[in-house]
This record gives sequence, structure tokens and C-alpha cells, in this order.
Amino acid sequence: MTIRILLAEDMNMVRGALVALLDLEDDFQVVCELEHGDRIVAAALEHRPDVAVIDVGLPGTDGLTAAARLRERLPECAVLILTSLGRPGTLRRALTAQVSGYLLKDAPPQELAAAVRDVAAGRRVIDSQLALSVWNSTESPLTARETEVLQLTAEGLKPTEVARRLGLSLGTVRNYLTTVVTKLKARNRVDAIKIARDADWLV
Repeated sequence: MTIRILLAEDMNMVRGALVALLDLEDDFQVVCELEHGDRIVAAALEHRPDVAVIDVGLPGTDGLTAAARLRERLPECAVLILTSLGRPGTLRRALTAQVSGYLLKDAPPQELAAAVRDVAAGRRVIDSQLALSVWNSTESPLTARETEVLQLTAEGLKPTEVARRLGLSLGTVRNYLTTVVTKLKARNRVDAIKIARDADWLV
């Protein structure tokens, strides 16, 4: 049986190398290559891959957001996330998005091929060192909404812009930020962002 693969990676040389590696396997067929996350769902619906191999850091829509949307629209397509950074927070987001696999880019080629076959067969593949890092890391005290507000603030948006983006009142956004500063025992918003980033609670 041939495993049909969609590959999403924004760096041309890396994408080319991954396609070359996957094409070495007799039972693999790369049916679609992408460099933008916002095109993943539409391309998957068109090409109907068995496995989507997606980089975390894509332009447009990030890989994990695209993976969650893909699961909603095409649940029969397994998702294997590739990342160059073994960050516990990112792996937690991947698990929340219910991806089928999570692998470091510097894994040996045979591990990538084995992971593609495993997720295509319905098994879950998580890099063991990454899984251990999540086990040993501290859980964020912030709610999903608090994290979202802090994330947008960390990206440079002003409270008025955060409110507009999330459809909230300005007062609600300010209350969220005050709560975040209190929960993280931070001096101010800038300090709260640093604490959250150091703990890998922000993307």
C-alpha cells in the first residue's frame, strides 16, 4: 500500500531534502508540497493524503493551528509534526491538537520513515526525550484565554488591539493582564511575558 504524504515546510532546502528522503521509500508518495500554513487544509482536501508532515514554524498559519484545523476537516489524515526545538510547551500544544506524531528534525532518516508508517497505521509517535521534558516541566497556571491575551501582548499588540482581535472589551483585556501578572508573581506585563517565555508557556 502506498502512503500518500502532504509536506509543509517553509525552508526550500529543508523541504527539498525531506522530499528526497521520503521519495527513497518505495511505499511513500509525496502528493503535495507547501510552504505556507494557511494552505494546508485546502491542499489536503484536494489531494487527500494519508499523512501530513508539518513543520511547527510556518508562515501564515502556524503548524499546530493548521494541524488542529486539518483534524476537524479531514480526520482520517494523520498529522506528524516536525520541529527543530524540543520545547515542552509546544509539545503540549501538539498533544492538545491531538496530532498523531511529534518528531525532532534532527532525528535519523530511518526514524522519520518509521514515524510516517506508524502514524499512517493509526499509532502515535512522540520523541521520547521530548515526552520526558514535558513530564519534568511545570504546568502553566494560566487559562487558555489568559495565555492568548499574554501571547498577543508579547507580539507587541496594545490592549486596544488585543481587545479588537479577540472580540473583548478593553476592560476585560486589562483584567486578564492584571490576573496574569498576579498569577505569575510578576512585577509588570513585561516581566510576566519574560516569565512565561522562560517557562515555555508562550509560543
